[in-house]
Amino acid sequence: MSSVDFVKLPALSDVQAFLGALERLGISLPCDLQTETGHDAPLAKPATVLGRRVGNRFAIHPMEGWDGTLDGRPSELTFRRWRRFGASGAKLIWGGEAVAIRHDGRANPHQLVLTESTCDDIARLREALVEAHRQALGDPSGLLIGLQLTHSGRFSRPNAWDRPEPVIVYHHPILDRRVGIAPDHAPIDDGEVRRLVADYGRAARLAQRCGFDFVDLKHCHGYLGHEFLSAHTRTGPYGGPLENRARFLRELVEAVRAEAPGLGIGVRISVFDTVPYEPDASRATPGKLGPGIPVSYCDYIPYLYGFGLDPEQPTETDLREPLQLFAMLREMNITFVNVTAGSPYYSHHIQRPALYPPSDGYQPPEDPLVGVARLMHVTRLFKERFPDFTIVGTGYTYLQEFLPHVAQAAIRHGWTDFVGLGRMVLAYPELPADVLRGRPLERKRICRTFSECTTAPRSRLPSGCYPLDRYYRDSDFGRELQRAKAALRDRLGG
Repeated sequence: MSSVDFVKLPALSDVQAFLGALERLGISLPCDLQTETGHDAPLAKPATVLGRRVGNRFAIHPMEGWDGTLDGRPSELTFRRWRRFGASGAKLIWGGEAVAIRHDGRANPHQLVLTESTCDDIARLREALVEAHRQALGDPSGLLIGLQLTHSGRFSRPNAWDRPEPVIVYHHPILDRRVGIAPDHAPIDDGEVRRLVADYGRAARLAQRCGFDFVDLKHCHGYLGHEFLSAHTRTGPYGGPLENRARFLRELVEAVRAEAPGLGIGVRISVFDTVPYEPDASRATPGKLGPGIPVSYCDYIPYLYGFGLDPEQPTETDLREPLQLFAMLREMNITFVNVTAGSPYYSHHIQRPALYPPSDGYQPPEDPLVGVARLMHVTRLFKERFPDFTIVGTGYTYLQEFLPHVAQAAIRHGWTDFVGLGRMVLAYPELPADVLRGRPLERKRICRTFSECTTAPRSRLPSGCYPLDRYYRDSDFGRELQRAKAALRDRLGG
C-alpha cells in the first residue's frame, strides 16, 4: 500500500465513515459513536493512582522541547510549554519531559538536567504548571505530576549538537554504525552502572524536593534504561538472562526508595521493538523520502539486540519477556506503567504513527492507523494480564477528529486506564478540556502529524508545533526551520 492509499482522516465525514475505514484496513478499535460529558463520563471518572485521586483519564506524555539553557535550566519556552500542559485539563502529567540525571546523559545541549543548582528552577516549572491548571480550570485538585528521569545512553550529545558522546550498554551491529561508535568503544562498566544508579537516587531526592508526586524511571525509546533490557550479549550481572537485564531497573527502584521515601515511582517502557528502519532509496521520489524498510539483518540472526521481538523474525513482536518484566515489576511493588514501543531514532512508525515523516526518517511503511491499533492492542493485552496495574496508553494523536470517540471507548472497555497524549498537546493543548466539557473540537488546531516537532530538533531548533502554533511558526526559529526543510528538499532533488 502506498501513502496515496492511506486513509485520510480529515476527509472522513463522521464516525461511521471512520469505522468503515477501519473495516477496510482489517483492524478493530473500540469506538463510541457519541462522546459523553458529566461526572460519570468514562473520560471524566477519577482514578486512584499511587494512593492519590486523579481527576480524569487524560494523561500528558513527556514532551521534551530541546529548549533548556546550556546549564540545564528551563527557558521561557520550557515554561510556556509546561503552562500549556497545565491548562490542558489533563489530570495526570506523566513526567513533564525527559530530564537528565547528570550532564553526560543529555540527548542534546539544551536538555534539562536535575542537579542541586537547577532544582529550584525545575520546582518553579512545576509550580507554573499547577498555576496554569488553576487558572484554566479553577480547581487544581486531583492533579498528579511526575518527572521523567533519564540518561540518553548511546544517543547522548551533552556538549554539542554535532558531537555524539555515546554511553553504550553493549555493541549493536546496526546502531553502532549509525551513531559512529567504533568497535573499541568500551561499554559502560559495572562500577559506573552502580554510580549511575546512585545518581538516579540523588535525582529522585531532588525531584521530591521540587514537589513532584512521582518519578518515571525511563526505560523506552532506545535510551539507556531501554538498552539494558536488550543486553542479551552483555556479560556479567547486567546482561544475558532477563533477570540480569532487569537488574538496572530493580536497583533504580531500590535507590529511589532509599533516597526519597514516599515518592511515587512509574516506568515508561518500550514493551516491543523492531530492527532499525531506513528509507527505501529505490522508491524515493523528487523531494520525498522513500518508505521505511528494515535494515538488512540477515547476518545477525538470531537477533539479540532488541526487547519484545522475535529473535528469528525480528520485525515481529514476541511479548513473552515483556510480560515477565511486568511480573517482576509487581514483585518490586511497581504497578504504574506507561506503555510505548520502539524508538524515534530508528523505528518511529511503531512508536509515533504519522502520515508525514521527520527529516531524518522515512515515509510510513504501513497505514499509520495500523500502528495505532498495534499499540492499543498490545496495551490491552498487558491490562488484561495485569488488571491491578495502572496503565497509560500511547498512540492516540494520529486518530485526530476521532480521538475522543476511541479514547472514551478504550477507557469504557478497560483497554487502558489513561489516554496518553503527546504531540496533540503541542498543537491543541486544550483538547482534553474541550472533550470533557462537550465542546466541539477546533479542527484547525488538531495535530495532523506533520512531524515538524521532530524535524525542528533534528535541525538543532526547539521542538514545538510549527504548522499550527503561531508562536513558533512566526518566530526566528520558524524561519530557520523553513530554510532547513528547503535545503532537505534540494538534497532530495525536489
